[in-house]
Amino acid sequence: MEPSDYPVAFSVDYPDRKLNRLSTFFRILAAIPILIISGLIAGGSYGEYGYDDYVYVAGAGMGLVALPAALMILFRQKYPRWWFEWNLELLRFLNRIDVYLALMDDQYPSTDEQQSVHLSFPYPNVEAELSRGMPIVKWFLAIPHYFLLFFLGIAAFFAVIIAWFAILFTGRYPRGLFTFVEGVLRWYNRVLGYAFTLVTDRYPPFRLSA
Repeated sequence: MEPSDYPVAFSVDYPDRKLNRLSTFFRILAAIPILIISGLIAGGSYGEYGYDDYVYVAGAGMGLVALPAALMILFRQKYPRWWFEWNLELLRFLNRIDVYLALMDDQYPSTDEQQSVHLSFPYPNVEAELSRGMPIVKWFLAIPHYFLLFFLGIAAFFAVIIAWFAILFTGRYPRGLFTFVEGVLRWYNRVLGYAFTLVTDRYPPFRLSA
């Protein structure tokens, strides 16, 4: 994983090899089974990149434990360890699917193995590192990021389309496009870590790089 000064770290191993053209061509169809599984776990529909679906609150033990964690931090200054682990592993799983859909890896997404996708954030010391009132306003403070990520997401979508053609003709994912899409995913994960999984009070940086 690339070194980062921000608590939420994300990276994807660049596939310095020929990618499977057949798998790339039929990627959306091939992803249907794992998308069904992710939908059952996450408790809702899961579209390409699925960023909006990360935000919903846990219901019947499904989805991100966002609102319950916010209430626990606010009233008890606690973040149950198993809630933290659930959020981290769920985001790792969903990111593996995102990377697969973005053609950045032709290995089918695992439900538990790390593969080429690396996401980490430290378990917070709530009393020392998290302000009790911040969970109430973090989603609002992150609005500038939502605005920028909307346009970055559109740009990443077209970058993946270009990469699709490049892989079909050359078997390679253009390094510049790969770095850009990876950076957009990194940005999204930082915002999620700040505003929804609530693992840090440090405001996310406005950058694609680590």
